[in-house]
Amino acid sequence: MANKDDVILVSNQASIELGQRVAERLWLPFTEMETKRFADGEQCHAFPQSISGKDLVIVGVTHNDSSHQELLDLISGGRYWNANSINVIIPFLGYSTMERAKPNSLEIPKGITRTRQIFRARPHFVAFVDLHSEAVLHAHAGEIRTKHVWSDELVVDKIKKSGIKDYVLVSPDYGFSKRVARLASLLNCPHTAADKDRYDTDKTIVGQVSSVVRGKTAIICDDMIRTGGSIIQTAERCLEAGAKEVVAHATHLVMAGDSLKKFKEGPIAKVLGSDSYPSKKSNDLLDVYSIAPLLADVIEDHLHI
Repeated sequence: MANKDDVILVSNQASIELGQRVAERLWLPFTEMETKRFADGEQCHAFPQSISGKDLVIVGVTHNDSSHQELLDLISGGRYWNANSINVIIPFLGYSTMERAKPNSLEIPKGITRTRQIFRARPHFVAFVDLHSEAVLHAHAGEIRTKHVWSDELVVDKIKKSGIKDYVLVSPDYGFSKRVARLASLLNCPHTAADKDRYDTDKTIVGQVSSVVRGKTAIICDDMIRTGGSIIQTAERCLEAGAKEVVAHATHLVMAGDSLKKFKEGPIAKVLGSDSYPSKKSNDLLDVYSIAPLLADVIEDHLHI
């Protein structure tokens, strides 16, 4: 059991806002790292107080190369300055869709190789939120405790409070249908899955959706929205099948490139999602809720504070 006075909560720079929200939920101070960038581009990080003998908690997304490297630096810094334990919470894992390489492709499965880099920095505990694939949990030799945290309760609560009535949950493909079925059971509503095929890295084609959506609001649920192509296609198929309106939900709102523009011009009325991906705010399309309560619970349960 850890003493709250011995817990120090920090984050990489991309996760400062979320780290502050988590600290508020835990009634802990948020400790912002001291940083300095030199003329040649090198960056200095320093802990503003001693972490020797303390339980270090690091909240860090790895959505780009810089944030990934910064997380490695913070873990290694915790080791160097003799933290009692190093506990990492990764709200969004970059490259998570690259958990395996196609045969004979010579591709690097960065979902695995980058997660191994995190594990090889030797944290004691690493938690991930709504992973695209659980394969990354096993990319170590068993010496690190890992946890896959599902955000089901937050998703259910958000949908219940959204004001949406008479809805059916829709998975954009059969691979995600088990999660959608679980959410539907918690919401006591029907669910279905779209027929989707992928024919290139970022290109998919959605064939059809069951008529169970007829006359209802279809809520398309996925783990992330990256470019949004398949979700927009699924929305179109839902409307063709008789849905009266389409809403989307994804934990991780990546929304790369011009996807926000495509959504605003497309058939989806609203997009629900969390703040796991940096800099996503609510607007006339996005309805963003915080995963800070979930992350706080994970830290409390793990450290028994």
